[in-house]
Amino acid sequence: MLQPYYQKRYVEAGCDEAGRGCYAGPVFAASVILPKNFFHPLLNDSKKVSEKNRNTLRKVIENEAIAFSVIKVGRSIIDKINILNASILAMHLCIDKLSVNPELILVDGNRFKRYKLIPHQCIIGGDSKYTSIAAASILAKTYRDDFMTRLHASYPEYSWIKNKGYGTQDHLNAISKFGRSKHHRLSFSIAAAFNETSKS
Repeated sequence: MLQPYYQKRYVEAGCDEAGRGCYAGPVFAASVILPKNFFHPLLNDSKKVSEKNRNTLRKVIENEAIAFSVIKVGRSIIDKINILNASILAMHLCIDKLSVNPELILVDGNRFKRYKLIPHQCIIGGDSKYTSIAAASILAKTYRDDFMTRLHASYPEYSWIKNKGYGTQDHLNAISKFGRSKHHRLSFSIAAAFNETSKS
């Protein structure tokens, strides 16, 4: 059961990202401020929710959130500053875009950089513990999946409509056959993934 909030006194914004471990495409982040009494029986960590239910939840979250924003940070920035910093940058940019200023930031995971003077709390597995982080995970995931599905139309050989840029076997096979596209992250050691695959 998700907790509706971390504390009751301050306005909380939940933050999460999607696409951090992908070989191709941007990293997406979302930030969501929900009413304290928000509840939906389907809401959970996006990895535990079916695609159909994620899309249903996205509409509910966007309609009922006090404020939300979704931002992407592209491959060139990921390669320049690394994926961790790019993920944190995306979350900071999300908070910038919120129409309501949060008083506490809840972040999924264990790494974050202070945003202005607003206190934050990193929570490992936060997307399966708190509603606002779970909602952010749903938005980040659905927006990124939509982006990779559109990108697939120009690069069907990589099967991004199915793997969304993650290092699945079909994706690795396509990279081996066609090489990397301009959307593949040069800073990721795809060669290491081939080596791991060959050992399995």
